[in-house]
Amino acid sequence: MTQTTLNLPRGPVMVDVAGFSLTEAERARLSHPLVGGIILFRRNFQNIDQLRALTAEIRALRSPHLLIAVDHEGGRVQRFLDGFTRLPPMSVLGEAWDRDQEEARKLAETVGYVLAAELSACGIDLSFTPVLDLDWERCAVIGNRSFHRDPEAVAELAEALQQGLGRGGMMSCGKHYPGHGYVEGDSHHLMPQDDRSLAQIEQDDLVPFARLADAGMGAVMPAHVLYPSVDSQPAGFSKVWLTDILRGKIGFDGVIFSDALDMAGAAGAGTYVQRADAALAAGCDMVLVCNQPEEADTMLAALLPPPQPKLAERLERMAGKSRAEDWQLLIATPDFAAAQAVVKQLAMPKDALAGPQVGEAH
Repeated sequence: MTQTTLNLPRGPVMVDVAGFSLTEAERARLSHPLVGGIILFRRNFQNIDQLRALTAEIRALRSPHLLIAVDHEGGRVQRFLDGFTRLPPMSVLGEAWDRDQEEARKLAETVGYVLAAELSACGIDLSFTPVLDLDWERCAVIGNRSFHRDPEAVAELAEALQQGLGRGGMMSCGKHYPGHGYVEGDSHHLMPQDDRSLAQIEQDDLVPFARLADAGMGAVMPAHVLYPSVDSQPAGFSKVWLTDILRGKIGFDGVIFSDALDMAGAAGAGTYVQRADAALAAGCDMVLVCNQPEEADTMLAALLPPPQPKLAERLERMAGKSRAEDWQLLIATPDFAAAQAVVKQLAMPKDALAGPQVGEAH
C-alpha cells in the first residue's frame, strides 16, 4: 500500500509515540490537523538506523513535516546514547568559564555543533536546549544542567552553544523561562513557588533569556513555576509572563512551547483540554502532551485553539536546515571527528548523572 503524504499546516500540539516505529493508532493521531510536532524519548531509541527509519516515517506522513524534537542537553538529560557523542552536563562548561572564558566559549560552541549535527543526521529538527536557569544551588532537578550561577556567564556560554547549534543546522530553545533555578521543588511532581519580585528576577534570571532573544533564539519553554509577586498563574499559563514580558518587554518573536502538560506543575489548570486552552490563551504557540495517549486523543477531539496568525512561520523557523543525508556525510568527516574528540574530552564528572531523572515515563 502506498502512503499518501497529507498536505496540512502544522498545528499547535506536540505529542509522543510509544516505541521504535509507528502504530496505526499513532499514524492517525499524527495526522490530526491540530498536531504539529512530536517529541521523542529514550524509549523511542534502539540504535541510529532505527531512529533514522522512525524519523523518515514521521516526516513522510505530512507536508510540511511534523517537527521532531527531543530533550538532548547533556549529562543526565540525553535521550540517545549508543552511537552518539556523550555530552557533558552544562556545569562542566561553567567550570571551564571560571578557568578561561574564551576557551569556555569555544568549548560551548563545539558542544552545540556536535549535539545538533548528530541529531540533524538522524532527521531530528530540534533539541529543547539550552537550559538558561541559574545555578542557585537550591534546585536538584536543575542542578548541574545549569551552566553557572552568574547570569553573564550563563548568557555568554548559552549564546556560544546557540551558535554551535546553528552551525549544526538547529535552532535553540531556552528553558525554563523566567528561571527554575531558585525554587527547591521539581515541577514534574509539584508546583514550586518563587516569591521574588519581578525586579529581582529581571536582575538575575531573566538576563540570559533577554540576551539569547537578541541573539536569535528560536524558541522558549516556560517553567511550571508560580511567581506570585508577578502573577497568580504559573509562568506557562501566564499572559503577564508570556505576552506582556517575553513578547512585549523582551521582544521575543520565536516559538513558545509549553512544558509538558502531564507534569504536576500543570495540573492546577484542570483537564488536559483546559490546560492546553490556558497555555495557548496565555501566549504559548505549541503545547506538549506526553506519556498520555488517551488524554492526547481526548484533547485533540475537543480543543479549539485561538487564532495563531504567526504559528506556521514560527514553526517553520524551527525545522531542521538541510537534509539528514547531508548531515550524515558531514558527521563522517575528519573535521567533525575532531569536534567530537573535543567534546569527549570534556570530563563526565563523577556526579554528572546525579539528580532526579527528567521527563522519562517509567
